Amino acid sequence: MDFRQRTIRDEVSCMGTGLHLGNRVKLTIKPAPAGTGINFIRKDLTGHPVIEARSENVVDTNLCTSIGNNGSKISTIEHLMAAFFGLGIDNARVELDGPEVPIMDGSSAPFIFLLKSVGIKEQRNLKRFVVIKKPFEIQEGNRSVAVHPSKELKITYTIDFHHPLLKNQTLDLCFSGKDFIQEISRARTFGFLKDIETLRENGLAKGGSLDNAIVIDDFRIINEDGLRYKDEFVRHKILDFLGDLALLGSPVIGHFVVQKSGHFLNQHMLSELLKSKKSWKTLTFQNPEQCAQNSVKIPAFGSLGPVPA
Repeated sequence: MDFRQRTIRDEVSCMGTGLHLGNRVKLTIKPAPAGTGINFIRKDLTGHPVIEARSENVVDTNLCTSIGNNGSKISTIEHLMAAFFGLGIDNARVELDGPEVPIMDGSSAPFIFLLKSVGIKEQRNLKRFVVIKKPFEIQEGNRSVAVHPSKELKITYTIDFHHPLLKNQTLDLCFSGKDFIQEISRARTFGFLKDIETLRENGLAKGGSLDNAIVIDDFRIINEDGLRYKDEFVRHKILDFLGDLALLGSPVIGHFVVQKSGHFLNQHMLSELLKSKKSWKTLTFQNPEQCAQNSVKIPAFGSLGPVPA
C-alpha cells in the first residue's frame, strides 16, 4: 500500500504549445521536499513568482483550470495535475517560461511518460487522506457533483451532450494508478468544429489542432485516426475531474457521482466541500491494519522507479 508521500527522482523537461494562447512553452518538473505540495513557478516573470496548486488559488475555470497569485497566472493545469494524482506524486516544482501548461497531445499520457522516465521517489512523510464521512452534493440546474462515503476512491461520471456521438455516456472508475494509466490517461480533450472559429475570435484555442484534440462536426469525428477508446469523451471528463480533484492537495477516499460537470462546478464543489467540515476528516495510515480499522482501502498509485530504456 502507498502510505507515504512521493516526488520524482530527477528533473525532466519538455517543450510544447499552449492550447489557448498558442505560445511555445518550456516545462521543467523538479523534485520537491516532503510537505511542499505541487508548486508552479513562472520563470519568465520578474521574481519568478510561485503559485501553489490548491483550490483556493483557482482564478479562472473558463474552458480550463487556471491558478493565480498576486497577478501571476498559470492556465490549463488539469492534465498535468491528473498525471501527478494518478501516479501519487504529492510534491513537485513545476517551472514554466510562459502562462500556460503545454497541451501536448491533449491527454495526460505525455506527462505520465515524462514522470515515469525519471522515476518516482518515496519520501518519509505520510500522505494525508481526505476521507468522506457524510454525503455532500452541489447542484447547478441539471449538473451536479455528489460524493458519498466509500471504502475506496470511486468515480461515476455521466455526460450527455446534444450530439449523437456524446449522448448519455457513463463510466465507473474504481481508482488505481494502473487503471488511471491504462483506462483514463490517454483520453484526449475534445471540441466542436462549430465552436472553434468563435473561440479563436475571442483569442482562445490558438494552439488547438487535430494533433492535440478530438474535433467533432455535426455528425462525425474529423480526426483521421478516430478514437483511442470508444467512450473517450467521458474518460477525458474523468481525467479533467481528477486533475481538478488534485487541487485538494490530498487523495480522497469517497465515491463521486458526477452529472455533466465541468471545471467551474468541480472547483465550486471543492470549495464548498472544504467548508463543510462535518462531511470529511483527514487521516494518515502507517500499515494495512490502520486502514482496516477505518474501513478504507487507499489507492495503489503504481510502481516506483523509471521506465526501462
